[in-house]
Amino acid sequence: MTAIKHALQRDIFTPNDERLLSIVNVCKAGKKKKNCFLCATVTTERPVQVKVVKVKKSDKGDFYKRQMAWELRDLTEVDAKDANKENPEFDLHFEKVYRWVASSTAEKNSFISCIWKLNQRYLRKKVEFVNVSPQLLEELPKAEESVPSGESQSVAGGDEDALDDYQELNAREEQDIESMMEVCEYAISNAEAFAEKLSRELQVLDGANIQSIMASEKQVNILMQLLDRALGEVDNIEGKLLSYEEMLQSVKEQMDQISQSNRLIQISNTNNGKLLDEIQFLVNYMDLSKGHIKALQEGDLSSPKGIEACINASEALSQCMNVTLKPGHEKLMAVKQQQHLFSELRDTFARRLTNHLNNVFVHQGHDQSSTLSQHTAELTLPKHSPLHRDLLRYAKLMEWLKNTQREKYEGLSRTYVDYMTRLYEREIKDFFEVAKIKMAGTSKDGKGKFATLPRKESALKQETESLHGSSGKLTGSTSSLNKLAVSSSNSRRSQSSSLLDMGNMSASDLDVADRTRFDKIFEQVLSELEPLCLAEQDFISKFFKLQQNPTLAQVSIRYSTAQICVKDMVRMMMNKIFQSIETELNSLIALGDKIDSFNSLYMLVKMSHHVWTAENVDPASYLSTTLGNVLVTVKRNFDKCISGQIRQMEEVKISKKSKVGILPFVTGFEEFAKLAEAIFRNAERRGDLDKAYIKLIRAVFNNVEKVANESQKTPRDVVMMENFHHIFSTLSSLKISCLEAERKEAKQKYTEHLQSYVINSLGQPLEKLNHFFEGVEARVAQGVREEEVSYQLAFNKQELRKVIKEYPGKEVKKGLDNLYKKVDKHLCEEENLLQVVWHSMQDEFIRQYKHFEGLINRCYPGSGITMEFTIQDMLEYFSSIAQSH
Repeated sequence: MTAIKHALQRDIFTPNDERLLSIVNVCKAGKKKKNCFLCATVTTERPVQVKVVKVKKSDKGDFYKRQMAWELRDLTEVDAKDANKENPEFDLHFEKVYRWVASSTAEKNSFISCIWKLNQRYLRKKVEFVNVSPQLLEELPKAEESVPSGESQSVAGGDEDALDDYQELNAREEQDIESMMEVCEYAISNAEAFAEKLSRELQVLDGANIQSIMASEKQVNILMQLLDRALGEVDNIEGKLLSYEEMLQSVKEQMDQISQSNRLIQISNTNNGKLLDEIQFLVNYMDLSKGHIKALQEGDLSSPKGIEACINASEALSQCMNVTLKPGHEKLMAVKQQQHLFSELRDTFARRLTNHLNNVFVHQGHDQSSTLSQHTAELTLPKHSPLHRDLLRYAKLMEWLKNTQREKYEGLSRTYVDYMTRLYEREIKDFFEVAKIKMAGTSKDGKGKFATLPRKESALKQETESLHGSSGKLTGSTSSLNKLAVSSSNSRRSQSSSLLDMGNMSASDLDVADRTRFDKIFEQVLSELEPLCLAEQDFISKFFKLQQNPTLAQVSIRYSTAQICVKDMVRMMMNKIFQSIETELNSLIALGDKIDSFNSLYMLVKMSHHVWTAENVDPASYLSTTLGNVLVTVKRNFDKCISGQIRQMEEVKISKKSKVGILPFVTGFEEFAKLAEAIFRNAERRGDLDKAYIKLIRAVFNNVEKVANESQKTPRDVVMMENFHHIFSTLSSLKISCLEAERKEAKQKYTEHLQSYVINSLGQPLEKLNHFFEGVEARVAQGVREEEVSYQLAFNKQELRKVIKEYPGKEVKKGLDNLYKKVDKHLCEEENLLQVVWHSMQDEFIRQYKHFEGLINRCYPGSGITMEFTIQDMLEYFSSIAQSH
């Protein structure tokens, strides 16, 4: 091991200005034995750096190389595995754990002991040694074999102290050594001879030194005499110091007594100061002024000044009662008396406040109910802002009551809710009765405004009573209110609107007026309810101190639960107070739907807008929730309206004796779409209308085809052509984006059936000629060559001339005139497609003429056979026939 240490010091550490202090031969635990050395080193320069270096032999094995190094300050733990038994394994914890197995336990212990010494000497952060014997850490590691002279010695324990005392030679010492070595020529070649020579010279010098000392004996004696005298003087000085010390001791005792007296005085002053602070604290925080006591006992709760005084007194009382007492205060009799006084004042004032607010609720209720009569004739709800304004003066007192007397606070909350429930139920019931009366029976006054029919209010109420029972829902299929609606105007349309009705009506001014009036009434109802509910909810939140404090949301998770409780409390109170709103709204919606099913379009738009507005204000508010529930009913009525229109389309019957023309549900869809587009302009629920459009237009398509198939008087192509032309025109003018595909489909169907009708109709004026050339084309299709068709008996030249002679120009014009008359009978006037069809027939006739000429030229070449009329003749025929009619 000594040779290895010598080699490592020379080859690896000396070039790096490092000293090797300890070495251990190790291999990694759990792997094949690839031996290496762990070396503990320190640098020769200051500041000292301590490292653990891993050294291994090169692959060829002829020299050592430095593989890895760790700073000792990065070592966190040394684990020797077992402190009682010999075990060569140990772990070093740097950034990761390195597990080693030493070649012997002695080497491991020596290495760990060296690490411990280095840690104690150089590091502030101490390494943790686990499973290491305490005896091993107490004794210094034994020195290993020394490295040969000329190199730094290996330190395994106490030798490092000697190395730390090493001092470099100064320039003069280096010069003397060099001079000495120059005198002796073999100083370098024979170090042992040089050392023996130096030893002999040192012995000669020691002898000379001793002789010199013996020669100076006289001077030594003189020096000894001087030392004896000095010792005598020292004894004299010590005697004087003892006397001084005795004098100081008496002074010290007196000073101790003075210090003790001062300390007692200081303690007394400190105790007096603390006592004064305690008394001042109790006086400042537990003393209620006479003015506050009087306000709590006798303060006027009906005047603004009295309320303000009571608020200040209640806040002062709360501060006195909520003061945090120090330990021991509660045992003082004065404190107990004050607390008892505060409790009595709190209970007394709470009773006074509760009784007064109960009286205020009742009093304000009577005042409010007296103003209801002025609102019954108008579609407005009474405003409760005066009541809210008067009660909000007590908001801070309600907060005090909430914090001090929870039961009384909750009792007042229930009293307020019970009172307001009865008040609002009466107001809302009267309000909705007026709304139903205005919906059901109105006439135009001289100024063009809608006015209530002249009849007594009691009679109107009796007629509306059948619309709602205790639940507020419609009862019976025919109600007196509906009879009133029908009888209000003889020209008024039926209760149940449909696309058929709309299509059959030539003038719908009254329908538009009725629906506009309904829309205004419904909007007025929602516009009155919305501020009423919002104002009441805002008042409840402020008066009962149920506002949500946004700053607390970031303080504690518990606030989330409190916030939910606050919302639930407000919602519960609002549900109780306005429990009749949802019922009355559903009743009003049912009435509007019964009067005119298309009213559901207006209601869907208005209700959606108000729901959207309410959700923007507060998604969890009572108004938002209630309107959302009612919106579901409105959407259901809207879907039922659309389903009803589709069902009526499917049930339509067409007269067998008259031509079909434009079907009523086709024009009805046009009117519905125009009405819906006007209603849903910029509406939030546009998607619902688009879905309804898809359902309706598909039903229109299917039922147009159904009627066309069943038509006996009017050809199928005419029914399809006219109606799909009308649908295409309607969709093109309205530009409904979701029906773009249906618009293209309608145009395609119109074009297809126009072409089919033209082709089928043109076969009549030239029927035999058409049959002849159809036979020619059939022969060609069967494989007969075109130039050989004339050799067919039924299609020879003679037969062709015979057929052509049957269609002179005069006969062709006559046939076309009859065709025009027939087409005129088939087509309806409102769609005005006669000229379009006639022009298409002209184009088709010319196309057939050219086709016949081509067949004659190909199948009868050189025959000289031609038609007896020209294309120019045909154009004149078509033009003259159109002008004559």
